[in-house]
Amino acid sequence: MRSVEDQQIKVTAAAVAPRPVRVAISEAQGLLCAEDVVTERPLPGFDQAAIDGYAVRSVDVQGAGADIRDEAGDTVDLTLPVVGEVEAGSRQPIRLQPRQTVRVDTGAPLPTLADAVLPLDFTDGGRAKIKVYEPVRTGDYVRRIGDDVQPGDIAVRAGTIIGAAQVGLLAAVGRDKVLVHPRPRLSVIAIGGELVDIDRTPGPGQVYDVNSYALAAAARDAGADVNRVGIVSADPKQLRDVVEGQLVRSEVVVIAGAVGGWASTQIREALEGLGELEIERVAMHPGSVQGFGRLGRDEVPTFLLPSNPVGALVVFEIMVRPLIRIALGRRHPMRRIVRARTIMPISSMAGRRGYLRAQLMRDEQTGDYLVQPLGMNGSSHLLSTLAEANGLIVLEPEVIDVRTGDEVQVAFLSQRG
Repeated sequence: MRSVEDQQIKVTAAAVAPRPVRVAISEAQGLLCAEDVVTERPLPGFDQAAIDGYAVRSVDVQGAGADIRDEAGDTVDLTLPVVGEVEAGSRQPIRLQPRQTVRVDTGAPLPTLADAVLPLDFTDGGRAKIKVYEPVRTGDYVRRIGDDVQPGDIAVRAGTIIGAAQVGLLAAVGRDKVLVHPRPRLSVIAIGGELVDIDRTPGPGQVYDVNSYALAAAARDAGADVNRVGIVSADPKQLRDVVEGQLVRSEVVVIAGAVGGWASTQIREALEGLGELEIERVAMHPGSVQGFGRLGRDEVPTFLLPSNPVGALVVFEIMVRPLIRIALGRRHPMRRIVRARTIMPISSMAGRRGYLRAQLMRDEQTGDYLVQPLGMNGSSHLLSTLAEANGLIVLEPEVIDVRTGDEVQVAFLSQRG
């Protein structure tokens, strides 16, 4: 029986990242940047107002807020005439004279000689003239040219996952396209004479095709570009034709329902000549019996997964998902592992690493992770328990019994709620 680690090494060694492609920035979200994006222009490209207010020379408002009195001893307000208004996007140059001000909108170009912006709250908000209540210093409330990015700066580095902020920055520096590691293409095929698609009513002895839908969803969640082929006949010629067609268009092929008994013999005979395909017992549960090989001219990684949906999804999580993440260029292809205290006893299978569905929680008082196993007491095959899980308890082969309160490792699958 092969260890989980040995099987993972064999699988991940087959990972091949698709060649980087240049895509529109609107299509790059979630992908890994494959180039250092060097800016050619400063950002901002001109001195601009950071808020709505009045552009001023800071020296003209230094006395604001002080107790200034005239020769008669009366309090004197610091006032400035408003000689114009500049909106965002304006191309009309304005030169500010001493002891004058110009009304400006956020993002508007700063008039010549202005070195600060008075917020509206620092004034009475006048139109023809303003009373100034507080002073500002040089540079206050101003975005200087190149404050954000200077020419030659790297806006987005290679290896960065492109999210909303990166898309915004690419747009801000004038890039409409970017080089990225594309999503690996993955095809999902379901085999089984008992299967019918969900748009039909199952007859006696028939069940819905769960695997192709569930595995396609898992592959999309991992970041793949998925083609759900659906149900394919086990007829050797038809099966070979379908698989050959998918090998040409895919970086990964997943076939579910093909690892047990006569079905595995049929598929190996049908795909003979396309490459080496091994069916192995791996020291894990569920999903011990699984197949893997590299088929076709391009030696495409091809997986054979159990017909049981729970086993198929667990094998996908442990074997297929890391391959997809590596192909995407991710540095950390495996799920995050946390340690959690169990809230009930757990039993596992001797000699095999257990991947047990679980709900991961936090103790409100201590902040510690707590974990509740799901699918115990003979219900490990039930898909409903997997749907409730947000983690997998990972138990080493030598661990058979876990007591309440013991710490275990949990692979964090997703955030619930």
